Amino acid sequence: MQRCHLHLLVTLALGLLLTPLGTDAQQPAQHVPRIGLLDYTPFWEPLRQGLRDLGYVEGQNLVLESRSTDGRDERLPALAAELVQLPVDVIVTQGTPATMAARDATTTIPIIMIGAGDPISNKLVASLARPGGNITGSSQMGAELSAKRLQLLTEAVPTISRVAFLWNPANLSHVFHYADIQAAAKALGVGLISVEVSRPDAFEHAFTAMLRERPDALLMTADPMHRPHIGWIVDFAVTHRLPVMHQLKEHVEAGGLMSYGASLPELLRRGAIYIDKILKGAKPADLPVEQPTRFELVINLKTATALGLTIPPSVLFQAHEVIR
Repeated sequence: MQRCHLHLLVTLALGLLLTPLGTDAQQPAQHVPRIGLLDYTPFWEPLRQGLRDLGYVEGQNLVLESRSTDGRDERLPALAAELVQLPVDVIVTQGTPATMAARDATTTIPIIMIGAGDPISNKLVASLARPGGNITGSSQMGAELSAKRLQLLTEAVPTISRVAFLWNPANLSHVFHYADIQAAAKALGVGLISVEVSRPDAFEHAFTAMLRERPDALLMTADPMHRPHIGWIVDFAVTHRLPVMHQLKEHVEAGGLMSYGASLPELLRRGAIYIDKILKGAKPADLPVEQPTRFELVINLKTATALGLTIPPSVLFQAHEVIR
């Protein structure tokens, strides 16, 4: 009997060892990083491509949570809070207003800003070399190039004496931008007309008022709230024979006359590298803020023809790309 009893105990023990572990004892599922994209638009596709190039596959080893304001910046705080509550592992923003909204929503979740205005003046980071908080990324250097844009515009159209400047006073970085363009206009002896648009429904009224001032040309920023309306802006400018200097190449491809600035797609692709570094353990405080070192002049000769303009050879010679 003792032998039978011992045999039974051995059999039971072996059975327990060979039985698969239950669900309670299984290893926990691997965490899939969740990335919040604040104020997402089709412009962001280079960021997604950059992530794919680094081996991230949406729905497999990465989840993207996109939130768009549809041109209504007043929605940014609520959308930022929504991403924080999910929660997400990283928040990516494009432009100063979205970055400030994310900053106000969290001090712990890493924030990667893409092409923001001067992040030091806007109190987003302590310094470019050592941001010091939960924010890093890149600056687009929009305001710093104001004088160069205005200079190129006056070289392309030498008859200019009054220039309208389209900006968004609700975007803090544009306050500095406007100050820079005022100084540049004064230095070049050009009259400056302020065209303020902080809501999508304010364009028509602002542009009608602008025409009463009889500007010779228009200079605009890359404000995220203005971008969805670029088709209307370009059509309006051509109809009223207004040469426009843009900040983004994409606006010239949409029919604008010329642009000078950094490549937004390149800044977005670089943003994917920041995401990868943070997901691998890097701290935003230790990742320097990047500033673009290459700026491109793009000219659309089709639009020049529609405006009745002949761009001087000296300006065409400076162009990195000419659309014919």
